[in-house]
Amino acid sequence: MSKIINFIKNISPFNNRTEMPKILYVIKVILFFWVCKFGSELIGEALVLGVHFACGLNPLKGEMFDAKTIMLITYFGYAVFIVAIWLFWKLFQKKTIKDMGFTGNPVTYLTGMAVGAVLVLISTAGVILTGAVRFNGVFENIDTKMVAVMFICFILQGAMEEVLCRGVVHQLLINKTSVPVTVGVSAALFTIPHLSNMSGGTPLITAVAVVNLILISVIFSLLTIRFKSIWAACGLHSVWNYILYSILGLNLSGNDEIVAAVFDMKSVGSNILNGGEYGIEAGIITTAVLGACVIILICSAHKIHKSIL
Repeated sequence: MSKIINFIKNISPFNNRTEMPKILYVIKVILFFWVCKFGSELIGEALVLGVHFACGLNPLKGEMFDAKTIMLITYFGYAVFIVAIWLFWKLFQKKTIKDMGFTGNPVTYLTGMAVGAVLVLISTAGVILTGAVRFNGVFENIDTKMVAVMFICFILQGAMEEVLCRGVVHQLLINKTSVPVTVGVSAALFTIPHLSNMSGGTPLITAVAVVNLILISVIFSLLTIRFKSIWAACGLHSVWNYILYSILGLNLSGNDEIVAAVFDMKSVGSNILNGGEYGIEAGIITTAVLGACVIILICSAHKIHKSIL
């Protein structure tokens, strides 16, 4: 009985114990990830309901804000998620905001933004050249205010996912396990929540989407290791999503309800070039671009390591 109790204490996400076999510690970190994710989502949902009731609407009776307002509430709600995750981090892990990866020079956020812009634009250009995505020019009536507001929304959304995967998971594992284990677990936990958006795709497109999610997650992790902070990963994540969705007007991880965009682009059919309903993030051209980026980052890290030695 004492062994069972000790086992439960070890893997419990509600304490900061670290002295245990590595496999148990990895399980503990995975459980803490889900506590942070579901706990922050529960708090966020409660606040959304509260906002509805405060405005005289009863969502339990189907009384809801319009789609655009709901979307804005959702995205700005990610700020609440970040605060909730930080509270779980401080309460159960007894760690500071710096321990979460917000260290070093915040200017590296701009480096991540630049990398994200290059990756998404090269990927999109490649798909357009194949004819799998059609470029119809610029929208006549652009909702510039909404496009600007969406930039803030994606800053929050990208930061929230990176706080979870490269903040909580990566920072807890990197000094306790190997780099491959840290990167692999982070990639798995980053990928799993996205699987629900892939229900409409073919098995091949779904497989490519999963591969691409793993690749982009590895890029986030390599940037985190390179700069010893999550600033760059946050910048890349947010800019990738923003350019793809609010500038280019393409599907983002299966979301095709474009609220406002600058360019009018449409997928031509559904195939492994354009990723079908999921978007170019499930396309093989994106796979090639992300794969090349991973190789470049690994080679760069190897050269830096050799120069230090």
